[in-house]
Amino acid sequence: MLRSAMLVAAKDLKIEMRSRVLLVQVVPFAGVVFFLFAFALNQHQSLLNEASGGLFWLAVLFVAVLSVQRSVSVDSEDLAGESLLMTGIDPAGVFLGKVAALTIELLVLETVMLLAESLFYQAAIRSVASIALTALVATLGIACAGILYGALSAGSKVRETLLPMLMLPVVSPVLLGAASVWPGAGHLAGGSRWMLLLSGFAVLYLAVGSAGYGVLAEAR
Repeated sequence: MLRSAMLVAAKDLKIEMRSRVLLVQVVPFAGVVFFLFAFALNQHQSLLNEASGGLFWLAVLFVAVLSVQRSVSVDSEDLAGESLLMTGIDPAGVFLGKVAALTIELLVLETVMLLAESLFYQAAIRSVASIALTALVATLGIACAGILYGALSAGSKVRETLLPMLMLPVVSPVLLGAASVWPGAGHLAGGSRWMLLLSGFAVLYLAVGSAGYGVLAEAR
C-alpha cells in the first residue's frame, strides 16, 4: 500500500510540475483573493490583522477546491483513474498517494500565501513551529476530505459545482480550528482542544478515505 501511495504521489506531482497549472493559475488566484480581502478591509487595519488567520484559511479552502478539481480532472481524462485501478493497485494506496501529493502542493501554496499575507496585511510572522504544525495537520485534513469528496463527485456531470457544495461545509471545522490556533489570532483559550479537533478530523477522513475510496472510484 505504501509503495502504491508513493508511486501515485510521484505521478501526480510530476504531472503538476510539467503542467504548471498551480503556478500559472492557482497561485495568481490566491494572490487576487488576498488582495480583495485587503482592499475590502483597508480602512480597518486593526480588524484586518485580527482576522488574518481566518482570511488566510478561507483563502486556503478556495485554493484547495481548485486543486482538488484539478486532481479529479487529471484522473477523468482518458479514464486514467479507472485504468490505474484496473492494474490491481491498492485503492487505499491510490487514496493515500493522492492525499500526499495534494498535501505537498497545498503546503507549497500556503508558504507563498503566508508571504502574501505578510505583504498585504503587514502581519508579522511569529512562531514558525506553531505555524508549521497547524498548517500540516489542517492541510492533511483538507486534502483527505477533498480527495474523498472529489471521488464522490467525479461521476457527476456537474462536478465543478457539486464539489464545493459537498466539500466546503464539511471542512468548516478545519477553518474554525486552524484560524483559532493560528499565531496572531489572539491565542484563544483552549488552543490544544482546537488542535485535537484538527487532528481528529484528519485521522477520521484518512481512515474513511482509505476504506471507501476504492468503492467510490469504481462507482463513478
